[in-house]
Order: sequence, then structure tokens, then C-alpha cells
Amino acid sequence: MKSNDRAMSMMSMAAKAGKIVSGEFMVEKTVKEGKVYLVIVSEEASANTVKKFSNMCFFYKVPMYIYGTKDSLGHNIGREARASVAVTDEGFANSIVKNLPDTVTQVK
Repeated sequence: MKSNDRAMSMMSMAAKAGKIVSGEFMVEKTVKEGKVYLVIVSEEASANTVKKFSNMCFFYKVPMYIYGTKDSLGHNIGREARASVAVTDEGFANSIVKNLPDTVTQVK
């Protein structure tokens, strides 16, 4: 199994456990409430969306990665296409980050 499959599998498990929020509005709301340990934004997201989330994650000190397509993010959490996903459990967040491919770097 490839490491990117493992990261997506961990996202799927987190979603089944109810530890994922998705969609621009819900991710933003949850980050501002201080309940998020990781934000993942799709590679297909607009530049405006990436900038908005990178600024917000920097301010609230939440790690953010750009990874996956909208379809793959949505599919792995059991929803339609999603440009942004947030993980609300520290254990799942650490596991997802650990299993991301080496080519994916954290947005500063």
C-alpha cells in the first residue's frame, strides 16, 4: 500500500469516527472555534481559497497541507467533492500527517 493511500485511508477512518469536518464554511467555523488539529486543502482549490485557509491556519496555529483532488478528498470521507477538510482529533491528525507522501509539505 502506498503512503498516499494510507493517508486517505486514515482520513476515511477519521470520517467514520465523526472526526472530520468538510466544506469551506464548516472548516472555517471549526478552526476559529479552536477544535481543529489539521487542515487539508485540495490541490484543485482556487488561489483565493488556499490563501484564505493558509492565513487562517497561520493565525490559529493549525498545520495545513495541500493534498489530493477535490474528488479524492470527498470520496474518502464519504461525501461529494470537497476543497477543504479539517481533522478534529489529534491522534488522527498526527497519523494522517505521518502517512502523507514526502512530496507534500506543510503550508507556512
